[in-house]
Amino acid sequence: MIQDRLCKLREKMKAAGIDCYLIPTSDYHDSEYVSGFFRVREYFSGFTGSAGTLAVWQEEAALFTDARYFIQAEKELASSGVKLMKMGEPGVPELKEYLENGLKEGQNLGFDGRVVPAKDAENYEKMISRKKGNLIWNQDLSEEVWEERPELIHHPVFLLEECYSGESTSSKLFRVREKMKEEGAEVHILTTLDDIAWLLNIRSDDVKCCPVVLAFAIVTMEKVLLFAEGGKRDTKVWPEALQAYLRENGVELLAYDSFYEYVPRIRNEKVLLCKDRVSCRLMKELSEDVTVIDRTNPTTLMKAVKNPLEMENLRKSHLKDGVAVTHFMYWLKKNAGKIPMTEVSASKYLEEQRRKQEHFIELSFETICAYGPNGAMNHYSAREEDCAEILPGGLLVVDSGGHYLEGSTDITRTFAVGEITEEMKEHFTLVLRAMLRLKNIRFLYGCRGANLDIAAREVLWEKGLDYKHGTGHGVGYLLNVHEGPNNFRWKLASDNKPGAVLEEGMVTTDEPGIYIEGSHGIRIENELLCRKGEENEYGQFMYFEDLTLAPVDLDAVEVSALEESDKRRLNDYHREVYEKLSPYFEGEELSWLRKATRAV
Repeated sequence: MIQDRLCKLREKMKAAGIDCYLIPTSDYHDSEYVSGFFRVREYFSGFTGSAGTLAVWQEEAALFTDARYFIQAEKELASSGVKLMKMGEPGVPELKEYLENGLKEGQNLGFDGRVVPAKDAENYEKMISRKKGNLIWNQDLSEEVWEERPELIHHPVFLLEECYSGESTSSKLFRVREKMKEEGAEVHILTTLDDIAWLLNIRSDDVKCCPVVLAFAIVTMEKVLLFAEGGKRDTKVWPEALQAYLRENGVELLAYDSFYEYVPRIRNEKVLLCKDRVSCRLMKELSEDVTVIDRTNPTTLMKAVKNPLEMENLRKSHLKDGVAVTHFMYWLKKNAGKIPMTEVSASKYLEEQRRKQEHFIELSFETICAYGPNGAMNHYSAREEDCAEILPGGLLVVDSGGHYLEGSTDITRTFAVGEITEEMKEHFTLVLRAMLRLKNIRFLYGCRGANLDIAAREVLWEKGLDYKHGTGHGVGYLLNVHEGPNNFRWKLASDNKPGAVLEEGMVTTDEPGIYIEGSHGIRIENELLCRKGEENEYGQFMYFEDLTLAPVDLDAVEVSALEESDKRRLNDYHREVYEKLSPYFEGEELSWLRKATRAV
């Protein structure tokens, strides 16, 4: 099936004069997770992971993806004829190098310019010019091949009231316009969905598990042009009360499809935008007399630093989420091996517990519920037709989260389902020690995630072990569960940027792991809220406040391998978990919770 699709695509490539066609994992907004309409790379490769780029030639096709998906990609690409390129591995070229080596003089590179970032396209254009070829950026060949392509669906939009957002739209627009003045800009173009949703305090369900609105925005000093489905004519998508709110804030609704018609009308202006996040087509459509000021979107840092009300709301959302996860843990420990249970049925039970919580909206990402060897796949996705049955013995990794009006959650727990091996216990204890050490670190203001990542990895590196993903990522407030600019990652990005300084109010996950192919996987994850601590002659000290509240499975811990500081940290954490969660439990469950959070 994949080979037939590629064959049809190659026919269209030949007709368009394209020698190599790129298909990234993206939409018109550089989103990490995309709706069905944009899953073009998946359609032509069979790879279902959320990150990767497909390069299609007449004679071969290659899929570039990172270490989170190596095991999954090998399985899904097995009969497709698509070659797996394991990014970051020895001997594997970067995508740009691969293209430069493969393209012959005079050959052409093509893609849909709406789904490729402008900065990437600039690099491709420089490379292709050296080859004396052409960059064909205006071809969506999938339109001609994908006959039953899902529709682009727009859902009703709602206002995130100030009792949840903690700041009015007018205040946020004032702050953005002040940054525009600092940069000497008269116009600011925003195409990233989480930035737009945050700025205007609007939410929807246009991308599964991401409560954002498919829209483009152009901000001037006087108004905001919001290009969204239906514009002001569609009251089903845009209720009258919401339209009135937007008008009060100088926001004019225009049709989503009219955005690229409007862009060339921006003339003789200084335009602030981020080339890493806007599309190639947008840059191509801008008038030559426009002066582009290429900077990170001001909203990127603004929304990463949660305000006091958001911080208080996040504590509430994590308390509710902790109750749901702990109910699930009790059910799992009581019933595993006694009743029929699969990865899918367990995921559904956990979702049911979340749906019982007040103000729950939807999952913040598709639950990863991986038993036994499946746990070695970082981003494994269980399917009803071929998921694993959960049996007595082994480890179960559950990475899950929810969106609530009070914020978003992301938690991973690994559970011993009956007896586990000594190696599994050893590995679980190492991961636990790594997680505890990072979340308890104290550091001086000015540190970045790259400075602190070693606090977790050093425990594993001592044993010659590692995990091929970042130790943590930022989390949005009822937005994307993966949010920049903060993270914990020892490797610098490809542009050698060190990442953001950790500011009070930033939320970052702490999620080290160990993955043994064919045997087991382990990951333990808490969300951490960055806070200010003591200030003295050495400077401002910072620390992390735990947001996540759920027991760590003591059945998987080798207590003798814990240092005294590890025991103290674990006991302190479990004491807090019990104190905050116990009012929501009673009877047998409460007795179990007391045991599950016992001191070691």
